Amino acid sequence: MAAPESHRLTRQIVIAMLAGIVLGVAINQLGAAPWMQNFVVDGLLHVVGSVFVAALKMMVVPLVLVSLVVGVTALSDLKALGRIGAKALALYLSTTAIAVTIALTLAGVVGPGQGFDAGETQASFAGKEAPPLTQVLIDLVPTNPVAAMAEGNMLQVIVFALLLGIAITMSGVRGKHVLNLFTDLNVVIMHMVEWIMRLAPYGVFALISRTFATQGLDLLLPLAAYFLTLTAALAIQLFVTYPLLLRLLASLNPLTFLKKMRDPAAFAFSTASSGATIPVTLHTVEYKMGVKNSVASFSVPLGATINMDGTAMMQGVATVFIANVYGIDLSLTDYLLVVLTATLASVGTAAIPAVGLVTLTMVLGQVGLPVEGIALIIGVDRLLDMMRTTVNVTGDCAVSCIVAKSENALDQAVFDDPEAGSVEAATRHVLPPHPAA
Repeated sequence: MAAPESHRLTRQIVIAMLAGIVLGVAINQLGAAPWMQNFVVDGLLHVVGSVFVAALKMMVVPLVLVSLVVGVTALSDLKALGRIGAKALALYLSTTAIAVTIALTLAGVVGPGQGFDAGETQASFAGKEAPPLTQVLIDLVPTNPVAAMAEGNMLQVIVFALLLGIAITMSGVRGKHVLNLFTDLNVVIMHMVEWIMRLAPYGVFALISRTFATQGLDLLLPLAAYFLTLTAALAIQLFVTYPLLLRLLASLNPLTFLKKMRDPAAFAFSTASSGATIPVTLHTVEYKMGVKNSVASFSVPLGATINMDGTAMMQGVATVFIANVYGIDLSLTDYLLVVLTATLASVGTAAIPAVGLVTLTMVLGQVGLPVEGIALIIGVDRLLDMMRTTVNVTGDCAVSCIVAKSENALDQAVFDDPEAGSVEAATRHVLPPHPAA
């Protein structure tokens, strides 16, 4: 019996990731000849990987806009929108607070950075200033929706889509004509996402190969304690925190959830971008986990923008690491400040490039640690960023399932079905296979 389409794609992606790691490490360890560096690493692998990521990003704004408009109009009670938003935001902030607490606790036990020679690193780092909260709130409303879409400003796109969906709902018969257009567009865009997903093994192979060929594993040795501490913290969040929340808050099977996370986790790891992974995350949440579009279309883009559990963990471990390197003792008050700052910063600096380093700058400033210490960890940040993004995307999916279950908007049969959500099946329906309201 042939394997389902979704299983074949997952298997191909995993094989591509493993092959990419092997090839990348081999190139790095053996030393690439000039022709290989120019034509293979910086040429073929760079072009294929970059085109794949660009194709994913190309779909993000139209998919979020169309899907969210369809989701909002599917809500029979617009008050439910505010309820869903409040639940999602509360859960995202809660999981971030839990994440940074786990990271600080583990780092306090392990003590990464003790005995580390800061002189080994010659890099420097200049911190960027985060905008004040008042400006963040003002920037939520787009002065030009087209510009917001062109720039990929997801929070502004979400706000515009919400308002447009509400206006369509309140416009009666004429609104239904517009809704029919968006419903059809949703199906068309899903076909485009399907094409890109079929190219995933090639894109993932190119991205992983080039990353490991460029980074190698030698960088990990001086920072092994920091790297392994953060990796362990991320694993706890991924395999303990989220499964517990799913079991306690939604009575969902954690093992089923983790099995269905394979595709978005692979995409997140290879691209190191929650935003670029949105098309795959939305597909998984809706068609594999059974979350109705009215919830998924809001919670997934919101999570990709503000949910930074993995980044918060990096900030916690990095704070302890830098404090140990510089011989600075942190008090209980300092630890609480780190938890509070990292949690709130996940919302306040969501639209800032290199957000992890921006928020780490804020955290270090709050507890009086030198910002220059960030230079010590930049070397391994790319590899850790891939793992952090995987945790972030898993958190987006977990919160979406919990919120949907609380709103009676999760199809339990779809969630329990191991064959649900093949790439082909997802695009054979004019409307989602589960009720939209």
